[in-house]
Amino acid sequence: MPVTLNASTSNGFAATADNSGVLTLQSNGTSAASVSGSNFQMDSGYGSVATAYGCRAWVNFNGTGTVAIRASGNVTSITDNGTGDYTINFTTAMSDANYSFTAACQNSGTGPQFVTGKSSGTYSTTQLAIQVWNYLASLSDVPYVNVSVFR
Repeated sequence: MPVTLNASTSNGFAATADNSGVLTLQSNGTSAASVSGSNFQMDSGYGSVATAYGCRAWVNFNGTGTVAIRASGNVTSITDNGTGDYTINFTTAMSDANYSFTAACQNSGTGPQFVTGKSSGTYSTTQLAIQVWNYLASLSDVPYVNVSVFR
């Protein structure tokens, strides 16, 4: 049954039903979140309820010496393919390879560094190949690499 749940400061908790097929959570009559089918929407202080696009995987890892994950979500392991060349392996596969990723790394003290998708690698539902480059356009190992995947 479609339901609206409202936490009201004047009426306490109120539940109403309609035929929309949407579950809506309210605070004092203002929608804060809703679920319709597989679509989750929330306000989170932005002023309107809109679709939430969650981070599907993330990792913070040490890219020097023996590569080690410090913390992660939906990442099983990192494969070290050589200097500055890594593969991030997902715990649960993405629904398709049409995701986006953002990445950052710590400057090793020798100049700016940046992370790119590996040019010879492809996006896969089970892994993402990345490379870390230094300001001299050479692959480089760095102590902190951070990657987030959105779909």
